[in-house]
Amino acid sequence: MNNRRRMNGFVTSNKMDKTVVVEVTRTYQHRLYKKVVQSHKRVLAHDELDCQVGDEVRIVESQPLSRHKRWVVEEIIRRNIRTADAGVEQ
Repeated sequence: MNNRRRMNGFVTSNKMDKTVVVEVTRTYQHRLYKKVVQSHKRVLAHDELDCQVGDEVRIVESQPLSRHKRWVVEEIIRRNIRTADAGVEQ
């Protein structure tokens, strides 16, 4: 395997052509206060696998593909199953 960075995240938007927005959450302990803190980062990733919103994906570092795209979707870890009446109460 190569030495490229890999991160897991969730797809938050797929409205662009062959590009998805992936939100990566990082959990760490604060240096001074020792409290567990979560930080979120949104990155643009090139998508050849046809990801949907809510999918958990693994992204890998790549050469610059455009002005803001520096990541490529490597694999879809878990698909988000969405039904037509997911938000409708009965």
